[in-house]
Amino acid sequence: MTTTKETLHIEGMHCASCVNSVETSLKKLKGVSNASVNLATESASVEYDSDKVTRDDFKQAVTNAGYEVEEPETVTQTLKIDGMHCAGCANAVDAQLEALDGVVEATVNLATESANAKYRAGTVTMDDFAKAIEKAGYTLIREESESAQDKADSKLEREKRKVDEAKSRMWWSWAVTIPIILWMLPDMIWGYAFLGHTGMQIGMLVLSAFVMFWPGWDTIKSAWKSASNLTPNMDVLIAMGTLAALSTGVVTLLHQFGLAPEFYSFAGIAGMIMAFHLTGRYVETKAKGRASEAIQKLLTLEAKEATILQDGEEVKVPIDELQVDDVMVIRPGEKIPTDGEVVDGESSVDESLATGESMPVEKSAGDEVIGATINKNGVLKVKATKLGKDTFLNQVIKMVEEAQGSKVPIQEFADRITGVFVPIVIATAVSTLALWLLFPGFFGGIATWAADFLPWVNPGMGEVALAFYAAIAVLVIACPCALGLATPTALMVGSGMGAKNGVLIRKGEAIQLMKDVDTIVLDKTGTITEGKPGVTDVIPLNGIAEDELIHLAGSAESGSEHPLGQAIVDYAKQHNGQLEKAQQFEAVTGKGVKAQIGGQQVWIGTPSLLEEAGIALDDSSRSQMASLEVQAKTAMLVGVRNELVGIIAVADKIKEDSKGAIATLKEFGLTPLMITGDNERTARAVAKEVGIKEVIAGVLPDQKSDKVDKLQQQGKIVAMVGDGINDAPALTKAHVGIAIGTGTDVAIESGDIVLVQGDLSAVVKAVKLSRATFTKIKQNLFWAFFYNVVMFPLAIFGMLHPVLAEIAMAFSSINVVTNSRRLSKVDI
Repeated sequence: MTTTKETLHIEGMHCASCVNSVETSLKKLKGVSNASVNLATESASVEYDSDKVTRDDFKQAVTNAGYEVEEPETVTQTLKIDGMHCAGCANAVDAQLEALDGVVEATVNLATESANAKYRAGTVTMDDFAKAIEKAGYTLIREESESAQDKADSKLEREKRKVDEAKSRMWWSWAVTIPIILWMLPDMIWGYAFLGHTGMQIGMLVLSAFVMFWPGWDTIKSAWKSASNLTPNMDVLIAMGTLAALSTGVVTLLHQFGLAPEFYSFAGIAGMIMAFHLTGRYVETKAKGRASEAIQKLLTLEAKEATILQDGEEVKVPIDELQVDDVMVIRPGEKIPTDGEVVDGESSVDESLATGESMPVEKSAGDEVIGATINKNGVLKVKATKLGKDTFLNQVIKMVEEAQGSKVPIQEFADRITGVFVPIVIATAVSTLALWLLFPGFFGGIATWAADFLPWVNPGMGEVALAFYAAIAVLVIACPCALGLATPTALMVGSGMGAKNGVLIRKGEAIQLMKDVDTIVLDKTGTITEGKPGVTDVIPLNGIAEDELIHLAGSAESGSEHPLGQAIVDYAKQHNGQLEKAQQFEAVTGKGVKAQIGGQQVWIGTPSLLEEAGIALDDSSRSQMASLEVQAKTAMLVGVRNELVGIIAVADKIKEDSKGAIATLKEFGLTPLMITGDNERTARAVAKEVGIKEVIAGVLPDQKSDKVDKLQQQGKIVAMVGDGINDAPALTKAHVGIAIGTGTDVAIESGDIVLVQGDLSAVVKAVKLSRATFTKIKQNLFWAFFYNVVMFPLAIFGMLHPVLAEIAMAFSSINVVTNSRRLSKVDI
């Protein structure tokens, strides 16, 4: 089985019922293992067996549900091919390229040794082309990157087109509805009907019919498609309400000619309902676009060109012509075109787009840099290491898009309701009509009572008209849209906001689970600590200056390959700059090193090494060593000539923010627990320093998941924080796995949440963001349910004007989207 994942853009969805309909239709396909439809992004994420089902099957399933799959723009890519020498070669390449899913047409030119491949944008990558050409037996010469900028332009164009179309429909509807209102007012206030009652009825019918069947045609068409497929959506309710209102105008007009009984006309109301519906749709479309601003900004961050070195000369090339191992020249103020490794130069780089931290990071030869970050103050030469979809930026975009396409468990409850929402509303509207006709006295009494304080209630319109009035209001007041948008819009804003702050939410369900977590398990090495040895204490003795002690020790250890020795060398370089070259260097196994530095004999190591050199230790120095070792530090003695001159302690240093972050997690009500493979004494020393009371020590990497399981068996809701590599089983086992990435390493599959920053303050951000996002989801669902629960009875008892009902319905959807957007103002 070959499991493939594909995202479809779907046109015509307007409410949660639409989502349920499309999702059900896709899941029925043989070979589809999962399908998740998102109303906010108007997309469907489908996981399927590519041997059993194709994109055409998806299109047919979506069409059967009453909607359309929006085909991506067709683009043409020129490919340079090496190795072709005859027509048979060209035919082989042609066949392999056209076999790719998404390629519409491929034309191979033997003379130019190239191919033009026409394909649907976003369906095929340069890697796919390269593999197809290699399968034919040839080589793709130029590797080109996928452009995030092209994705952004396409997405922005699509969003703009939708907003423009919605805006046009709205203005056309009001251009005709305003005359309807102006025509109705004199009749309502003074009883004067312009062109007489017959002329007015004809005018109301014609104008309202125009609004419904011209700007409102998409709504009517959507309603017909979904109803004919027995999957009614919100448009069915609007269509039924407006058509019912329009039909009363037909009956009233026929009465004028003696062909029907007397009836009260709501024809003008039909046009107004549709106009307000289209206005709400426009505002909602615009608001949904704004809700995805964060991902839009990510898409536009990519540089458009790069300056590379070719034969010693600087040459500017488009970003899609950049190749792996090209050396790029980046001057101050310029964007780094793609992920790479610094090969020359020193500078500070603004990595706020990746980590959310405003402080620039110092970079020099050997350091990794992230594409789209900004070089601040020095010239850097960077070797390109990743292109296209493999870059940090594109991985982040992929993670965010996947998160936005996922579902939070609480949404399942809303989905069950919205799945039967429209049929229930239709049944309620029919029941309302029947009850008003069966018990006119009871309901008429309510109308008479309400007329005293609600000016739009008119008991004098007649029993049948009052029944239609209430039924129409029931149809247009119901709002499954708000229920459908409640979760995905909050998830959209939250995931985009997280990406800006270095918190990548991979699975939407983590947001809901995070609020219930009571125990947070922290891996020690690389999570609480730096994960590599560093100098923690420098103690000068017998009158030597601290700088001189560091210089001598660093110079002596410069010949050593031992991690502890390298820690001293790195520390000395940071504090003293240039070191002297060690002469007569010798490493004494298990004890330390000795070397000549500037004519002086220097020893660094254990007490036994110094004793062999004839250097005695007094009680004070022994006591200081013991004190350091109790703190889980490795203490090394430094002797010069025949005298002890200092003690240098090395340990896996605790990250600067670990203590503060753990204190904050406690304030959130979480119980921190440290897990490590280190011995008990070392683990306890580190735990004490950062404020952790519970410690599990001496645990091998493959045993960590067992410890997490035991905690879960005790009834604890566990979040695990680790580096995502040796902690992968434990991260997967925990209720919420939080993987800490570093630099460009964000492709960590084991974490539900991935942190770009390598420190615990990012965990605090993740907790804050998860809680804030879930709070918004709960608020949205509350108001969506509250709105329907309160408004439904008012409509049933005839206390809501249908036009006011439609205004309230549109407002409920807009409120959900705007409430989600407020999430972007939360401080994490």
